[in-house]
Amino acid sequence: MPYVTVKMLEGRTDDQKRALVEKVTDAVSETTDAPKEKVAVIIEEMAPNHYAVNGKRISDLAE
Repeated sequence: MPYVTVKMLEGRTDDQKRALVEKVTDAVSETTDAPKEKVAVIIEEMAPNHYAVNGKRISDLAE
């Protein structure tokens, strides 16, 4: 059973997350020949102040 974890900043709508899960499931099923019902997708959302790039928190870049 393939498990996929998607980590992203919070703020996406339920519709966006639903579409993401559907497309990730399709891609994993197509590339691994795993049945779609066996593909698990976990979304982990992070607050912008919990994620940094190039030594700067994302929340600080928005200021």
